[in-house]
Amino acid sequence: MNTRAPFTVEQAQRIARAWLSSTSGGIIELDADWTGASLPLLAPGDHGFAFADLRPAAPSLYADEAAYYVDEAGQVVFVLDPAEHSWVEFGKMPVYVAGDFNGWEQAVGQADWALEPGEVNGRAAWLLRKAGAALLTEPPQQFKFVTGDNRWLELPREATNLVPDGKGHFNRALLRHRTGRNLFEFTTTEPVLLNQAYSVVHVRDGKEAPKTRVRLGKFFCELRSDLPLGAIVRRGETTFRLFAPRAKHVRLFLCEKLEELDKAFGYELDRREEAGGWRGVWEAHLDRNLHGWYYWYSVSGPRDVFGYFHPNQRILDPYAQAAVGREGPGIVLDPAWVGRADRSFATPSWQDLVMAEGHVRDLAAQAPGSLSAEERLGFTGLTKWVRHPDFYLKKLGVNCVELQPVHEFDNKTRQEYQWGYMTANYFAPASGFALDGPRASGVKEFQELVAAFHQQGMAVVLDVVYNHVGEPAHLLFIDKLYYFELDDEGALENWSGCGNDLRCRSAMAKRLIIDSLLHYIEVYGVDGFRFDLAELIGVDVLRDIEAAVKRVKPDVILIAEPWSFRGHIAAALRPTGYASWNDGYRNFLRDYVHGRGAADRMEYFLKGSPWHFAFWPAQTVNYTESHDDRTWLDMITENGDFNGFHPTQNDRQRTHLMAAILLMSVGIPLLAEGQDFLRSKYGVNNTYLRGDLNALDYHRIARYPATHAYFAAWIAFRRSERGRLLRHFSRASEGFFRCFIRPGGPALVAVYNADGSQGRTRLMFAVNPHTDDTTVPVGDLAAQGWELLADHECFYHDGGRPPGQAVESDLFIPALGCSLWTAEW
Repeated sequence: MNTRAPFTVEQAQRIARAWLSSTSGGIIELDADWTGASLPLLAPGDHGFAFADLRPAAPSLYADEAAYYVDEAGQVVFVLDPAEHSWVEFGKMPVYVAGDFNGWEQAVGQADWALEPGEVNGRAAWLLRKAGAALLTEPPQQFKFVTGDNRWLELPREATNLVPDGKGHFNRALLRHRTGRNLFEFTTTEPVLLNQAYSVVHVRDGKEAPKTRVRLGKFFCELRSDLPLGAIVRRGETTFRLFAPRAKHVRLFLCEKLEELDKAFGYELDRREEAGGWRGVWEAHLDRNLHGWYYWYSVSGPRDVFGYFHPNQRILDPYAQAAVGREGPGIVLDPAWVGRADRSFATPSWQDLVMAEGHVRDLAAQAPGSLSAEERLGFTGLTKWVRHPDFYLKKLGVNCVELQPVHEFDNKTRQEYQWGYMTANYFAPASGFALDGPRASGVKEFQELVAAFHQQGMAVVLDVVYNHVGEPAHLLFIDKLYYFELDDEGALENWSGCGNDLRCRSAMAKRLIIDSLLHYIEVYGVDGFRFDLAELIGVDVLRDIEAAVKRVKPDVILIAEPWSFRGHIAAALRPTGYASWNDGYRNFLRDYVHGRGAADRMEYFLKGSPWHFAFWPAQTVNYTESHDDRTWLDMITENGDFNGFHPTQNDRQRTHLMAAILLMSVGIPLLAEGQDFLRSKYGVNNTYLRGDLNALDYHRIARYPATHAYFAAWIAFRRSERGRLLRHFSRASEGFFRCFIRPGGPALVAVYNADGSQGRTRLMFAVNPHTDDTTVPVGDLAAQGWELLADHECFYHDGGRPPGQAVESDLFIPALGCSLWTAEW
């Protein structure tokens, strides 16, 4: 509960925030409604910044940030802007106001709490009017908007009425001392300059209160240009363009040789005028093809808390297609040299995917074969391993690899190991994975790596990190206010846990994301992307990304990690073309193999987490281990200290059980590298800098060949003709599944295609995660001529089965066991 104390008269004198709504006007927001007979004495706090007019704003303007205001009749008007929630089908899907005052989830379905179409501040909106007396209370009541299918709408970060609910979430507060009478509009005598800092003050009794900085409002972050950016080589000239909307000066530095960085040529960039005026782009033309030259920028701008301008800071071009290292410099590349990828590879349909997550260096570091120590550090070593006849992932049978980040990241030396989640540039392949980074060899090497995977029949999905940036944060030096989420004091927000959150909704930040994704499709031929901490990118931005990349590659694979430290958006992504990592599946399986999960929950996950999580079958990415945290084995081991390096027999059986469940579940199965040969990191929970623990020890395949073979056999089955009953493009019929349980126990028997809607073949999967044998009654199924295909030890490829194995009215399932059966109608 919010325990905020009632407001005081003094608070009404404070300026809560101020922002420009255009270059000729803005808004000043007081901490509480103004009740004085005359206007408050609000004034500019800087020279060269003068008001032409100051007046009370329409109360409805407060709804733009707070989602409510109080009208002249004393009614609370709840306001929702449909443009900020493009994924909601307004008009078809009802949206409700839910809060302390109506039982939160209980509001869903109540017509008197449903929003209706209307208009506010000159644009379409969805509204609900309610008497204010019961809502404007102390302590303030909290509220949110929720769809008719129980999806909670995201909250904007700018709102001053956001409050924590004590459960790790944020809601809005209905503040009785802020009803919309706390806003004042002003216009300026002359258009303001974006590269200047401004402030306002409140004068009372002849004394000025501390100055309040004036932020740039939404119009600033909607500023954009469609001009090509970066170092652009065409014929005999090179054009350099940088988007830096608040810069006072932008300088380009060039040199032909790395050893001449201190002698680089300096050029002043000019503001590039476009139709409608200047849109933030700086430009320089040089009459020479500068392919292979090195370059960087410096940017100067206003000195305030919303800027991080350091004229002596070397800035790596965010559009540089190659970089020497995390600090730059960038490398000018001729598109004729870069080339384009062969995009003839047929990306598998989503429902046919069996994926493995891997890291470039982990896969190559201890790979068999004659690789040099330098090759094992990156792209070339992995390429040679992929082309090897015994390539591990090929033998395992997956048809898609999800590579951890390959963009330039902030490792200080080539030898330093990192997972790659601190991105320094979104276009350049990681120089640390290249044999000759200073000569941009990573471009060709990564092209060859993707081609090698394709030749082995594997799609390539890249793990991309657009929610924050690494060090040095080059975008921070270009424009902190434009590119990052800030509070009113200019402090960086940190819901990523990495020190800064990128403002992906700014127009040119979104364009940077889209342009870099298209670059990796067109130049490298990648098949899809997995978006790290996608909740921070936002559903609306993700939808725009989806539309843009699908225009270039309609079958692109799009996967979201749908959470951050702030919230979870899997439900909001259901109407989109994104699949989501299913953390509920991961957590449940870890418990279930220890007998701690309910059979009905297991049924839900086998069916593909339908409706609540996944709207369409392949929208759930089912996994039980990823790079984060401990390995599967270390999480479930019976050994102490989470150390599964020497697994017990039960550890192995539980892992077999998990493999069978994972490959029998509707959705996209995702394995972590080495999971099939009982990979352990000795119980260490966070290994992002531990190349020694992450490098795959392929000798474990020899130590645990039966487990590796078991995974491979299940993958082969899933991808086979019989396995088509597991690979659903659209949601199966209501009677497709038929499930049997023994009440009070976790064991489950599931029949696939029970209604015959997908042909004559049926599958039956039985699983028992308990350490005691059990039986499950299956009734009339016993007489249908079932053939055993697999159990918890192996597949029976010759059609035989162990003596005594048969389907009876009470199906026997041994402890920590499973079985797979088939029958024809």
